[in-house]
Amino acid sequence: MKIKHLFRRKTLTVEQRIKRRNIISFAGFAVLYAGIYGSWRWLYNAPEEVAGITGGARKPLRAALNKTELAFRKVFDPKHLVKTYPASMGAKEVRQNGDIGIDTAPGPDWELLVTKQSGQELHISLNDLKALPKTDITFDFKCIEGWEQISHWAGVKFSDFIMHYHLEDHAKMQYVGLSTPDENYYVGIDMPSAMHPQTLLCYEMNGQPLPVENGYPLRLIIPVKYGVKHLKRIGSMVFSNERPPDYWAEQGYDYYTGL
Repeated sequence: MKIKHLFRRKTLTVEQRIKRRNIISFAGFAVLYAGIYGSWRWLYNAPEEVAGITGGARKPLRAALNKTELAFRKVFDPKHLVKTYPASMGAKEVRQNGDIGIDTAPGPDWELLVTKQSGQELHISLNDLKALPKTDITFDFKCIEGWEQISHWAGVKFSDFIMHYHLEDHAKMQYVGLSTPDENYYVGIDMPSAMHPQTLLCYEMNGQPLPVENGYPLRLIIPVKYGVKHLKRIGSMVFSNERPPDYWAEQGYDYYTGL
């Protein structure tokens, strides 16, 4: 009888412990959920940033994105190369996202317009670019929407372009701004990323001229950034120590958008 009584007490103690742990776990989850929900409500009700070079985001979120950019820029290593692959691994049908700025065919008189700080303009033809040393790259193109695809591209290194046209002083500035000919799509790129050895002013895909939907006649390929920065159909280029306009940053996205 005594042994039976002890066994019953031991069983009850185990059950009590299980209940206590369940209660603690549930309470912990409830506190965590309340904290997350409270933080979300705080962010949701926070004032929106003043629209300018960036826009559409809540002030605390934009402040966090800006601090993240500073952190990324401090640790950015221009000697670190994105992984590359044999050209044979490039997709035969290269995916393309969006047609803002390229919804009409380019005119036969296309030129890349480069505006210097002095106001002087350079008008550079596709043949001018093709006369420069050609570089190709096959890498894993990553879209901010979550998909990725190994693809093969070729053109002139941005850094070679800068040197050939004696723009070294401009490359000491903080940013370069690129826009489509119709100015409907535009990006701002931090100069260290633009000068990265794998960044291309690209005019070929899979050994052929760029298809219209992929940015013919010239697009940016910048493997250290997500696809939203790979401007298709470049029409103009400017240099600045201030952030140039950026289409998606004005919609609330991260300005830096680095990998």
